[in-house]
Amino acid sequence: MVYFVLFVFVIGLIIGSFLNVVLYRMHTKESLGGRSKCPSCQTVIAWYDNFPVVSYIMLSGKCRHCNALISYNYPLVEGITGVLFALAFFVAYPYTTSMEMFSLIVTWIFIATLIIIFFYDLRWYLILDIVTIPVIVFAFVANVVLGEVWWKLLLAAAIGGGFFLLQFLVSKGRWIGGGDIRLGVLMGVMVGFPMILVAMMAAYLIGTIISLPLVFLGNKQMGDKIPFGTFLALATVITL
Repeated sequence: MVYFVLFVFVIGLIIGSFLNVVLYRMHTKESLGGRSKCPSCQTVIAWYDNFPVVSYIMLSGKCRHCNALISYNYPLVEGITGVLFALAFFVAYPYTTSMEMFSLIVTWIFIATLIIIFFYDLRWYLILDIVTIPVIVFAFVANVVLGEVWWKLLLAAAIGGGFFLLQFLVSKGRWIGGGDIRLGVLMGVMVGFPMILVAMMAAYLIGTIISLPLVFLGNKQMGDKIPFGTFLALATVITL
């Protein structure tokens, strides 16, 4: 069992390294093909400098060629992905049927998607439709295949999306953005009904716990923009 979990953790680290590529290249609008390069000197990163987390530690967080600092987000994404993949594997172990294995793979895809949403919104205050919309379709179909009741998934999507749509209309887009609406729908088809209610309550609880100390410490002012998608993504992972 321990060896299986460690193996899945390593797989998660590798997937996390790929997610870093997706995050960076979605922002720069580059193709996902091609070798990774240092953002500072544009030197192609050698294979021996591309091991998740390990290479960051061995290089002391700096580019081998130009000595520019490498963002700590890279090992952070890799480590979090590894831990969450291993945790998802451990929670439902053992896997005795092909459907249970399919369920695990679906959960991993959900986790990877939510990690992308979390870090992209945290860094650039955007929730991209190119991420949420395809996964909405995938999550709905996958959960129906896994035996979830289709109308409960649609109900959860309507609650998640409708709640944020109402806020968007009332505030005329000042409180939340359109990306939050699509993320609400995605949350619904991922966790279903009634767990969408748990996910939404958890998101606001997490948001309050994190935001209030920032206001009291003077790092944020009341009314300042916050990346609420990060709270929604984290709450959805917890609910899953």
